[in-house]
Amino acid sequence: MLDISIDHVYKTWKTSGGREVSALEGASFNVPRGSFCCIVGPSGSGKSTLFDIIAGLIPADEGQVLVGGKAVEGPGAERGVVFQGQSLFPWRTVQGNVEFGLAARGMGRAERQKIARSFIELVGLSGFEDALPSTLSGGMYQRASVARSLATSPDILLMDEPFGALDAQSREMMQAELIRIWQSQGTTILFITHSVQEAVFLADKIIVMSARPGRVVSDMEVTLPRPRDRTGADFGQVMRDVYEHLHAPAVV
Repeated sequence: MLDISIDHVYKTWKTSGGREVSALEGASFNVPRGSFCCIVGPSGSGKSTLFDIIAGLIPADEGQVLVGGKAVEGPGAERGVVFQGQSLFPWRTVQGNVEFGLAARGMGRAERQKIARSFIELVGLSGFEDALPSTLSGGMYQRASVARSLATSPDILLMDEPFGALDAQSREMMQAELIRIWQSQGTTILFITHSVQEAVFLADKIIVMSARPGRVVSDMEVTLPRPRDRTGADFGQVMRDVYEHLHAPAVV
């Protein structure tokens, strides 16, 4: 597995009127290999911009992102990506979507079918191999998205608000499933969320971002035992700590 290092990253956007807006201002933190890191912050804190830079979809203006000690210069096979919105190919079945990345690498049909079926089983979608994305529930759709990202064996899984559109019950179920998958695979996960409760339930490390311009307010380690009890006093205390940092001044 690989680690991630974000080193004094800056990003500025220009509006349609030509005005410059600073999205990120000196963001720095590390994600140890094999860990589960969540980034939380208010809307406009630069979370998704930082996500896109780490994924290699856009460049930083200043600073750098290192994955396994190597500078990110674009998308890479070592980084799987799961977005909040619909990203599966609507004309492909679940099986076809999960096989896609393997086929793009030139893997033979029999081998990629076997690997795809194993990841479909891992995410709890056995029996839905031939289903089209339009027939899946929101939670099942995201399971298929996770399976497609994991099938190519990335060292890092980047997830941008993947459960944000789900109802509360489905969201909690998917959170528990993601922890199970992470523990079985050992993949490094970087997860963007607006939900403090979600971050505390999932993460070993929580990065708290300030409102625009996005700066790192806090780099918190979460040592609560797993499985985590959302109703426990310790869980509530960590949530209060995160909220306190969300309202604290940023430190560059």
